[in-house]
Amino acid sequence: MSALPVNMGEAARRSGVSARMVRHYEGLGLLPPVSRTESGYRQYGEADIHTLRFIKRSRELGFSMEEIAELVGLWHDRQRASASVKRVAQRHLADLDARIAAMQAMRSTLAHLAHCCKGDARPDCPILEDLAGPLAVLPTNTG
Repeated sequence: MSALPVNMGEAARRSGVSARMVRHYEGLGLLPPVSRTESGYRQYGEADIHTLRFIKRSRELGFSMEEIAELVGLWHDRQRASASVKRVAQRHLADLDARIAAMQAMRSTLAHLAHCCKGDARPDCPILEDLAGPLAVLPTNTG
């Protein structure tokens, strides 16, 4: 016996996703079309709420909306190979590793610049000098 359908507000509360995001996920096709009451209100079942939780958890792990769409499709496909799911996760993991490395490099550079800045009343500042980059040298007109 399945539970009775619930309105959007209750589906949002049960899934931990805002009503605005529920509509957004519907618009992206991550949820199948939901039934409506005679007055046009959306009605969500337990499967819809479960899918919303799946999407929320995927977002918490940083998956893009395209990746989430792929994962939702794989999740609903009982004939899929787990290798397909693993490929999505490994691609995302490689992207996370690249972003972490880039952020670590940014942090290292900024830490070095902050260390080099005296932080006193003088106007010269290696942080601003680095941000400004090298000055362009204009050719001199020697005539």
